[in-house]
Formats: sequence, structure tokens, C-alpha cells
Amino acid sequence: MSKPLWSYSASELHSAYRKGELQPTAVLEEVLKRNETVNPNLNLFATMDVDGARKAAAESDKRFAQGQPLGDFDGIPVTIKDNIHVKDLRCAWGSNLFLDQISPEDELPVARIRAQGAVILGKTNVSEFTLGRGNVSTLAFGTTRNPWNPELTSGASTGGGAAATASGVAPIAFGTDGGGSIRRPAAHNGLVGLKPSTGRVARINGLPQILHDFEIIGPIARTVADVALALSAVEGPHPHDRSSYGFTKGKLTPARKGLKVLYVPQLADMPVEEPIRISCAKAAENLASIGFKVETGAAPFDVALFEKHWPAIGGSGLAWLLKDTDWEDKIGTAYPPMIEKGKSLSAIDYVDALMAFREIYAQLAVAFETYDFIMTPSAGAMPWKAEEFGPPYHRAFTGFVNSAGLPGISIPCDPASDGMPIGFQVIAPFGGDWDLLSVAAAYEQEFPWAARWPNI
Repeated sequence: MSKPLWSYSASELHSAYRKGELQPTAVLEEVLKRNETVNPNLNLFATMDVDGARKAAAESDKRFAQGQPLGDFDGIPVTIKDNIHVKDLRCAWGSNLFLDQISPEDELPVARIRAQGAVILGKTNVSEFTLGRGNVSTLAFGTTRNPWNPELTSGASTGGGAAATASGVAPIAFGTDGGGSIRRPAAHNGLVGLKPSTGRVARINGLPQILHDFEIIGPIARTVADVALALSAVEGPHPHDRSSYGFTKGKLTPARKGLKVLYVPQLADMPVEEPIRISCAKAAENLASIGFKVETGAAPFDVALFEKHWPAIGGSGLAWLLKDTDWEDKIGTAYPPMIEKGKSLSAIDYVDALMAFREIYAQLAVAFETYDFIMTPSAGAMPWKAEEFGPPYHRAFTGFVNSAGLPGISIPCDPASDGMPIGFQVIAPFGGDWDLLSVAAAYEQEFPWAARWPNI
């Protein structure tokens, strides 16, 4: 029995379209039907564009009939996080404050995949201002839920996109990661999620950067091949983004044997929940079994220094964003204290934070003189109730990667005893994004996960 069209990976669709075995319009209709089935339980979208998607798929049909696809993404259904501009669609940023904001143009990565013929389904739900505390539950759009257990969170802030891909609503979700917002939702949903190096994916025509340059656009998908396809489509420099210079297009190559990995199972005294501890320890053993040299050790950077200064970034950015806005009683309860924190900080405090993160980068650079990669859990906590904030330690393993501008990837490992997904993170030196994908591909080949689907 053939599998349903909504379950095809992007790479499988890419091949089937070119062989004439499938048509984009037929695939899109099955994806839309799948969304009608799962969305009432999961609440995936802030804004859908069914008419736009159908138009794009029909145009893709014609191009394939003529043997003239625009690019690798022609006919591929994708979702876009609702803090990334998509021309003529609402970009609410998860907030009642921006419900009337219509994007005048595509942000650059969206423009790049649109130029390749991507079929954009719409904008997926996000935490308000993408500064949630581990869940997607907003006054504007309600609560997004995990397809593996709808009582639980799908993670933040790319929770809508991750839940969509995990449940079969578009094989690739494009999100942002300013402190773990791709990697943790990927882990909570059994997916691969890549946070690229700062600058690898050029950004112009986007929302204000309230997280300095720490927030990067990247993909979430079910397979490494799909993440590689997505990264190749959106990476590369642009003259209007100075941080993007020096990056050239990469490709997926086999991982070299004997590469050294430092496995850091815990940061300082922050808890790691038992199912995660067990699964990630097993993943470290698995990496060793396929030819990596894995050592277990402590964090090779000053964890206390990071924890002291990280809150300054989000608080300052949000206070700046809303400085001329009447936000009283219009935003979620997590944000007024954050705004007050931001207002209380001085310019000296902000520069102190940036200098601290430079020091963390330097410390990690020293570690990479010995090790090729650093491995950690992707999250410190299993998913919790969808309407609630996560425990503070849930985010322990991801923000420092952003503060240093490094690439990080979440890779699925053994699920918990109740079937809930778990992921481990691998971090590379600056610019080593494609090396991470090589590690993930090697792990996927020996310990495949893509056959699992949530029962929803």
C-alpha cells in the first residue's frame, strides 16, 4: 500500500515531481486535508494562505509539465514562522499589538525559496515576540500543542512550525532560533532542527532584531536530507547584510571517521530530567559506535557568566521595541517583568553582556582546538503542559550557542518510555554548519527515526 502524499519528505517530492510520478497540486490538496484533520487539536497556524498555495502549486504543475522547474523547492509545501515576513500576509509576531501588520515584501530567505517555486501554506504560531518561556500560548492565537501528546507543549518559539512538520503538514518548516527556538521544538517533536552560524543565512527586509544578531533563520524537517535541501536554498551572502560575507554554499558530504566529540551531559548544577539523561547518554554511545571519539566532560565555558548576562538581551530588546507602544493589558503576563528588566539596564550593562558573550566565544574556540564537536542534550526538560511556562532549566543547553554565533543541530535519539521524542544537540565551530549535517546524516543512517509518526 502506497503511503499518503502528506507523509512524503521534501526530498522524495523533489524526485517524484521530476519523474512525473506526482503533481504539486495533488500533494498540496492532501496536505491541506491533513491540516483539516490535525489542526483542530494542535492549533498550528496564525495565518493560512490556501488560495496563494493553490495558485503556486498550479503554476508548479505547469512548469513540471514543460520540464522547467524553477529550482529544488518547486512544488514543495513549506510553512513560515509568524515572525518572518511573507509578502501580503499578516505578520503578527504572536501578539495582539501587531494583528494589523501586513508584510510589504518577503524577507530574503522567503524570497529565495519563493524564487525556486516553493508552495507557502501560511504563517505558523509563535510565542509572543518570539520570547516565550518554553511554550506557544498567546492571547492573540491561543495554544499550540504537541502532536505526540496534545496536552503538552510543542516547544518555543517555533512551536507551530515544528508541530506542523511532525504531524504531516508540510515537510519543512522555516523558523528562527534566537536562543534555542528551532532546536528545542525539534527535540520535542522528533525532528531535525538546524540553527545556522550567524550570517550563513543572510537577513534583510525582516522584523526588528531585538535579540542583537543572535536570532538566525533555519529549517526544521523530518530528515537530514530535507534540512540540507532547505539550508542550500536559503544560505548565502547578500550585500545588505554585512554579517553574511564569507559564506559560500556548502553540500552534504560523508562525516570523517575519528572526529572528536566532547559530550557535556549537564551544565553546572542545572537539572536534566531522567529520560533525557538516559537517551542522550545512549546517543553518545551510538556516536562512538559509528566511529566518533566521544569523551564526557564539563562545559568548556563559563556557564555562570552566560547566565548572568543572557537576560539582558531579550529584556532590552523588548523594552526598546515597545518603548512608544501602549502595551498595558495587551500582552502576555511573562512580558511586563521582562520590559521592566530591560528598562532598568544601562548601556554599560548591555555592553557588559556583549563582552561576556565574546569571552564565551573565545572559551569555546579554545575547546574546538581539541574537539571537533560538542554534544549536549537539546533541552533539559521533557515537554510539559501546553498552557504553562517551562522550568528554567529547559533552555539550559541552547542559548550559549546563539551568544557565540555558532551552529547547532538537534538530532532525534531514543524516545522516552511513553513515546515522547527526545533530541541531542551537536555544536560545531563557527561556519561548520555542513559538518553538523554530516554528523546528523551518519547518525540517521545507523539509527533511523523517520519511520515514527504521532498517532493523531
